[in-house]
Amino acid sequence: MSDAMVDVVGMTVRYGAETAVRGLDLRVERGEVVGLIGPDGAGKTSTLRVLAGLLRASSGTVTVLGRDAWTHRRALHHRLGYLAQRFALYGDLTVDENVQFFALLLGVARWRPRRDQLLDRVGLSEFRTRQAERLSGGMKQKLALACSLMHEPEILLLDEPTTGVDPVTRREFWKLLGDLVADGLTLLIATPYLDEAERCSRVVLLHRGHTLADAPPAALPAALPGTVFQVAAEPRTLVASALASLDGVLDVQPFAARFHVRVDGHLDPSQIDRAIRQAGATVQEIRRIPATLEDVFLHLTRSGGAAAGEAA
Repeated sequence: MSDAMVDVVGMTVRYGAETAVRGLDLRVERGEVVGLIGPDGAGKTSTLRVLAGLLRASSGTVTVLGRDAWTHRRALHHRLGYLAQRFALYGDLTVDENVQFFALLLGVARWRPRRDQLLDRVGLSEFRTRQAERLSGGMKQKLALACSLMHEPEILLLDEPTTGVDPVTRREFWKLLGDLVADGLTLLIATPYLDEAERCSRVVLLHRGHTLADAPPAALPAALPGTVFQVAAEPRTLVASALASLDGVLDVQPFAARFHVRVDGHLDPSQIDRAIRQAGATVQEIRRIPATLEDVFLHLTRSGGAAAGEAA
């Protein structure tokens, strides 16, 4: 028997004339951490809402924990957890009261010990009497996580749980998720942050409802054609123009104060340096670097389905 927690084949989601997800195929095995990565409008939230039984797919088959996600949505709500993109708890209730409410809503027996354990785990024990609306953004997300875990789900769906929180809280949140996975939980997490993709066992890159790639994060940069150089030079307008017109340059992308320049195998750093200096710019640094997931994503969004097939 298959151990798949999620099995999606040809799923399409439409809102009237707008198509949010186009022919998605997705399989999540027990114990995996799968990241749905992409910008706003990529189809991440729509995908999670279908898997959670909150939205019916327009076409395709969607199986969660061995059952049709829509037909058996009420039964599945007792076996999966869902952390929504926006804080969906009750601001006028305390931390304790919010957790109690979700425990009773889901019919959790002997919920008090479970509540105490979870609040201690997410670091909210000392804030139990504080109203939820008075918590910081990161603390609200930790409270929402505790509520979504009260009924001990087998799979947890998280929709951009770290958006808008500070870097320290993001790290703490991922540490919590790592501990949960070590305990046997399966995670499907949507995020716009490519750096979080590296924390996943597998990433699915989405763009405008299309799947661009589905692979372990370490495999994606290796599939990117060409060599990537990091270039620091000024003024940037002259540098960008010189690089774009240089034969053998496949792509030029600004990264903070530098450029990532992807070239074919016939172009070396000395040629890049010469072209920039001839344009009247000053070069501080040119060095070869490993391709990043952001390099891969930008390449795939530009080249579409053919490149997606190569990377996957």
